Amino acid sequence: MDITKSIREVDNRHIIIIEGNGWGNNYNGMLGPWDSNMVLSFHKYWNSNDLQSIQHILNFREQYNIPVWLGETGENSNVWFTEAIHLFETNNIGWSWWPLKKLGNNNPLQIKSNPDYNALVAYWNGKSDKPPLKNNVYSALMELALNTKCERNIVHRDVIDAMIRQPFSYESKPFMPNNIFDKSVIHAVDYDLGRNGVAYYDKDTANYRLSTGKESTGNSGGVYRNDGVDIYRDPNHTENYYVGSIEDGEWLQYTVNIQEGGNYSLLFTVSSKTSDGMLSVMDDNKAMVKNIKIPNTNGFENWTQVSSSKINLSPGIHTLRVYIEKGGFNFESIQFLK
Repeated sequence: MDITKSIREVDNRHIIIIEGNGWGNNYNGMLGPWDSNMVLSFHKYWNSNDLQSIQHILNFREQYNIPVWLGETGENSNVWFTEAIHLFETNNIGWSWWPLKKLGNNNPLQIKSNPDYNALVAYWNGKSDKPPLKNNVYSALMELALNTKCERNIVHRDVIDAMIRQPFSYESKPFMPNNIFDKSVIHAVDYDLGRNGVAYYDKDTANYRLSTGKESTGNSGGVYRNDGVDIYRDPNHTENYYVGSIEDGEWLQYTVNIQEGGNYSLLFTVSSKTSDGMLSVMDDNKAMVKNIKIPNTNGFENWTQVSSSKINLSPGIHTLRVYIEKGGFNFESIQFLK
């Protein structure tokens, strides 16, 4: 109240935004409002996106006739982002994400790291020896600083789509153009953009631990995309990614544009420690291939290809869904052989 009074002595125009204790959610002893141009700000993390989770803020807004603002949120999967933004905007609550960019894949922009900085972080965390050269440390930090510029960031279109389009859309969009000729390849991680249950289906999609008491992750591999799908980096080929931790009943959708119609066989690049895995393929909700068996490749780092029977694909747009009848294997790509 003293700070507000001092501000108003020189400025009657700007909004005064206040936050409660406990990450903006504990307003005990702070209400009601003491200024006519004031907003209450709160934070929201890691809980369910239901009315109950914001009811205390809605009650304050109603009781004191004061606007509310979600001043900080994020740090979760795309599924959680879509749910949260739908909840906020449905209840006329403006929002601000934290942060726009960082070292990680679950924000709109990602700051690129570098090997010398990674070595420094490993030393700070007690996982390696002290870096031998001060020059390397200095150059690592300067490179990291330069990489904070927006033009040098990695843009995560999946995160942006989940935040801006998906809260009020149940449609999917292609993640890649996927123009298909003979020998064309689609990478498993390039499934469509869209909500869980629309562009893909995964059973572990977000972190709701404050509501459920159970830790979960969404993308347990933590790379490439931020949906519920579990994506990992191939340790032998660091620019390659694959879908892993696959469970029974999950599926991935790919919108493809068949440039050359005809009969195709689909070659699936997979790896497995058992011979239990099995998948099927739907084309525009019609079963095309059923129960392709995944062989035991004697390890998740040993890749092989399994072929479907021939399927007829007419020219134009198709929606292919790869259904996991029985999980427990890794999935890297699909090749189309005419």
